[in-house]
Amino acid sequence: MKITEIDYSATGAFSALITDYLARDPKLTTFYHRYPELAAFGEQLQEKQFNPEHRAVLCQELARQYSTLATVHPAVQQNLDLLAQPNTYTVTTGHQLNIFTGPLYFVYKIITTINLARQLQEAYPAYNFVPVYWMATEDHDFAEINHFNLFGKLYTWESEQKGAVGRFSLHDMEALLASLPAIDPVLTEPYRQQQNLADATRALTQAHFGEYGLVTLDGDNPALKQLFAPVIQRELREQIAHAQVSQISEKLAVDYKAQVMSREINLFYLDKGLRERIVLEENQYKILNTDLSFSLDEIEKLAAEHPERFSPNVILRPLYQEMVLPNLAYIGGGAEVNYWGQLKSLFETFQVTFPMVLLRNSALYITKPNATRLQKLNLAVADIFKDTAALKKQITAQLEQEGISLAAEKEQVKTVFDQIEKLAAAVDGTLTKTVAAEAQKVQNALEVLEKKLVKANDAKYEIYFNQLSNLKDKLFPGGTLQERVDNLLTYSINNPNFIPELVASFQPLDFKFTILEEE
Repeated sequence: MKITEIDYSATGAFSALITDYLARDPKLTTFYHRYPELAAFGEQLQEKQFNPEHRAVLCQELARQYSTLATVHPAVQQNLDLLAQPNTYTVTTGHQLNIFTGPLYFVYKIITTINLARQLQEAYPAYNFVPVYWMATEDHDFAEINHFNLFGKLYTWESEQKGAVGRFSLHDMEALLASLPAIDPVLTEPYRQQQNLADATRALTQAHFGEYGLVTLDGDNPALKQLFAPVIQRELREQIAHAQVSQISEKLAVDYKAQVMSREINLFYLDKGLRERIVLEENQYKILNTDLSFSLDEIEKLAAEHPERFSPNVILRPLYQEMVLPNLAYIGGGAEVNYWGQLKSLFETFQVTFPMVLLRNSALYITKPNATRLQKLNLAVADIFKDTAALKKQITAQLEQEGISLAAEKEQVKTVFDQIEKLAAAVDGTLTKTVAAEAQKVQNALEVLEKKLVKANDAKYEIYFNQLSNLKDKLFPGGTLQERVDNLLTYSINNPNFIPELVASFQPLDFKFTILEEE
């Protein structure tokens, strides 16, 4: 496997905020806590004070969640045991419950997290570091997670269920499973053996990443929500998040586009088959699209007794996560790095340590056939990020035919006819018009000939241009990054070492785009 790293800015696929953040632009300093470099983790370790009672609850609930699996991988169990120790910390990523892992960037997130934990373990051996995947089980946007692409075909789970997707029963998934091509049963068993999507996703991530000790956590949990209850109550009573986030978002928006917008109340009401926004109207807390309504006293009592009925949105979910985990860093995609920059003052208000925020590794995987196509076109791997027009010019130039033009020849003919016109004027002035007419005929003939030559030249290189277009379509499906469309199985079916090769290649703190090329 040949590995090439290039700057994210060279891909043209990342926002100005991301490229500026990676370049440590001073404009962004106040929006984040510490820049994620190895030395800074020592300071983060000293600052992050994790409540022992919270740790005990976390370990208890993780044990309960993992009891749904027939067996727990020894590496996972080791990390579950380590979490009980006061010198154990986590690095965390979060993602939706995309079936069969969804787009590749889900896998890239997790591998970045795993590798960062390994790197920290080497640098700070007095501590333990556990990679954690926080499942977005409470998300209710089923249309975003119910499908995946495999070898160019879309597979979709059709279901009429509503509410938090982690609670979805798997009883109606059999039609999808039956339609799949032959794949390892280990990857389909979680959807047949588990009761809901959250448990199936935990089983699936263990199948893929158990050997690396990845711990998967479901935040849709009454005991964990109890730790978050003070924030829920204050949000209901004071709507404090909106004021804090709006203020910092306005500052960020001076130079960048804010990723998310806060609401007056950044909580959903969560129940069986239901996740709807809570709004305050005429001193009543109403649940949208329902008949439910509460007074302040009623909803505060409900929050105290049943905090699991309240689900944080994108604004409060990061705070919830950091309150229930001994976490040092969050690994996310470009959009996540963006919106974490809107949250720092909210963390300060609740006196919760703001984690270091890392951009996950991104990659382009070039199979051997596509690598061969690149070589035939005489292109470097980094060239493929250029637009097609620029690459056509590059290919033409490399073939020593940068373009057909008779401009020089036209100038030579003009010079000859200028001399003839001078001679004609000296002999007989009436002949100059005849000379000019003949000169124009020759120029017109050259124009026609030039067009024919250009057309013939284009036809000659059309085969190269078609190969280029096909290659771009394969590496950038739909004109976007491969990682945003293709599924893990697209590559792992033909390359069983796909995940180990990614683990061996990704460098979380290099902050470079990785190109992996089969040899």
